[in-house]
Formats: sequence, C-alpha cells, structure tokens
Amino acid sequence: MKHIVYLFLLITQVFFAQSSFEKGNALYQKAQYQQAVDVYESIIKEDKQQSAELYFNLANSYYKLNNVAPSIYNYEKALVLKPNDAETLNNLKFAKKLTIDEIKEVPKVGFAKLIQNFTGIFGYNTWAKISIGIAFVFLLTFIGYYFSQLSLTKRIYFIGMFVLLVALLLSVFAGMSEKSHFDNDRPAIVFSELSEVRSEPQKAGAAIFLLHEGSKVYVMETLGKWKKIELTDGTEGWIDGTTIKEVK
Repeated sequence: MKHIVYLFLLITQVFFAQSSFEKGNALYQKAQYQQAVDVYESIIKEDKQQSAELYFNLANSYYKLNNVAPSIYNYEKALVLKPNDAETLNNLKFAKKLTIDEIKEVPKVGFAKLIQNFTGIFGYNTWAKISIGIAFVFLLTFIGYYFSQLSLTKRIYFIGMFVLLVALLLSVFAGMSEKSHFDNDRPAIVFSELSEVRSEPQKAGAAIFLLHEGSKVYVMETLGKWKKIELTDGTEGWIDGTTIKEVK
C-alpha cells in the first residue's frame, strides 16, 4: 500500500511541476519575466523538477531582466545537465557580454589538449552508454567467433573482437576521465556587484584584483568562509565565499 501511495505522490508531483513549468513559459511569452522567474524558482525550491530546459528558461528570464549573475549562473546549470547544448552556449555568450571583467582563457596545449578534446566530445553518462553498446557488440562478435566453422570467418571475427576491445577500453577511459573532470571541476559565478580577491584567506590579506558580477571562477579550496579561486587565465586568489555561488 505504501508503494502505491508513494507512486501516486510522485505522479502528482511531476504533474504539478509540469503544470507550473508551462505556466512559467506562458508568462515568459507574455513578457512577464519577473513573474516567470518566480514560477521557475518555486519549482526549483520545491524540488519538483530539475531539468536543463527549466534552468535554460529561467536564465532567459533573468537575461531579459538584465540580471547578469543569475542569468549566467542558470545557463551554466543548464549546461551541467545538458553539456554542449548549442542554444544554451549561444545565449550564454550573449549574457557574458553584459559582464564588466574581460578574463582571457588560456587554452591547454599539447597532449593534454588532445585528450581533453577527445573525452569532452560526450559527457560521462553518454560514454557509459557507448561502452555498454560496444561491450554488447563485442559479446555478439565473440559468439560468432566461437560458433564459426570457417577459418576465414573466424579470422574476421577475431579482428573485429580486437578492434571492439580497443574501442571499449578507449570509451571506458574517456568516461572515467570525464567523470573525474566533472567531480573535480567546481565552477562558480560572482553574485556581488564588486568582490575583492585577496592574497590570503583573511580581510588583512592584500587585495590582488577585483571581480564584478557575473564573472566565472573555479573553486580550488575552501577555508572557513573563504574560497581559493582560479580564473580561466590561471590567476589565483582568495575570495569571500558569500560573494559567489557554486554551479554544482
């Protein structure tokens, strides 16, 4: 009986979440952006629905209101759930034009860049599905090899097994690499209008540089209320943790 009640509650929750999501979309279409934000935020707060589409629409609403930090933050949230989405990346590019800070991105070079370019083609979940698919085909190929009577056919199956085994190992490696990158990557968005980045995790530390609302940083370490951050250009420093909001 308990399971039936839980199932009913889950179905009801999903139904009302979808209903609220459509209500938010309707408000957005009417250019009632603040009301749309309130509806989308209420869905997230009540944990009824977490989807890339929800964060994308919320980001669009904030963008229309010229709220830079929340807009960029929610585009980044959408990309966590749906990496490399072209529309989200395009809108994020426009949102970043509203920021003050121009932080250069230092690209990786050499072998590390090649590895990242390859593993970054898909998210770790997609790599896991690819690995399962390759493993299944490998199993079918092995069965074909085992039951084959002709030496030529056996040789073809054997070569196919070798190729599939290499592909399986590569996909597993790529998936593990992306999972590790996902777990260790801690992007955050500056929400304060102006934040001082210091040389030490204390107010007495010398101010190295300033960051403005909407800037993206990466959290490297946490010490009390202070967070050590790194910019895309490699610059590091300590910032008051209350001035930023982590994406994940």
